[in-house]
Amino acid sequence: MNIGLPERTARFRADLAALAGPAPAAFGVAVSGGPDSLALLLLAEAAFPGRIEAATVDHGLRPESAAEAALVAEICAARAIPHATLTGPPVEGNVQAGARALRYELLGGWARERGLGFVLTAHHRDDQAETLLMRLQRGAGLAGLAGIRPRAEIGGLTVFRPLLGWSRAELAAIVAGAGLVPVEDPSNRDERYDRARLRRQLGGADWLDAAALARSAAALEEAEEALDWTVGQLIAERVEPVLDGLSFDAAGLPPELRRRALLRLLALLVPADPPRGEAVTRLLAALDAGEVATLAGVRCQGGPVWQLAPAPPRRSA
Repeated sequence: MNIGLPERTARFRADLAALAGPAPAAFGVAVSGGPDSLALLLLAEAAFPGRIEAATVDHGLRPESAAEAALVAEICAARAIPHATLTGPPVEGNVQAGARALRYELLGGWARERGLGFVLTAHHRDDQAETLLMRLQRGAGLAGLAGIRPRAEIGGLTVFRPLLGWSRAELAAIVAGAGLVPVEDPSNRDERYDRARLRRQLGGADWLDAAALARSAAALEEAEEALDWTVGQLIAERVEPVLDGLSFDAAGLPPELRRRALLRLLALLVPADPPRGEAVTRLLAALDAGEVATLAGVRCQGGPVWQLAPAPPRRSA
């Protein structure tokens, strides 16, 4: 196996350490069989031999998926890497969104069962650039433009993405150097999907620099984290408990900080499913106008100081 040791291994080890600190005794790697995830598997095994386990999620959406999972199992067996194929219920509705949610749910259950400290996924620099451009096209705000996060907590599962500084071409070269033939997912070329259309367009746009776009996403992520920290400070300084609710001094705050503070307050009062989107925008406008409004079972009184509390139950007729 030739993946450019020791330089690439040392680089990968440093990238993961920057995100996760010292690696635990055992951690997981999500491997679909594509070139990116196979490169991740090879790098992780070279950097942390005997400490990784792999899992492949088979949604059963394509006839070839079972054979692809079996191929990953063979690759892992040849390297004495424990491997599991994870399956779940059929994906309904929005296939891509549903498959993503189920994938992390299955990976989370597997990681807990196996006692794995975290799971790595193979998102890379080109994925980050594509994500930033897609979200710009959709008019996303700062949180969306921060792109793919290097670290995420998804349903109790800790996910790290140590390849966000690596290019698609670098990862493909690692797989080729190991003598492996990766799986090719036809959905990556299916132009019914936004990402596939964008990827085709980017292939002919030599003037676009994926590394520069990824740096921009990283800078936006830092700004997002700074705003989150600021809102936490504001909540600590400006919130007072009142009866069965909360009082928040919103006077003098810029609109974006008021919006973020409102989201944080609603999450405190409605932790199971705090509202978002246009409903929150309308509520914020009502609060700024000094009006009373109810959203998701929370009664909100506007003005310079907001009052938020569970709404009284409706009287039956």
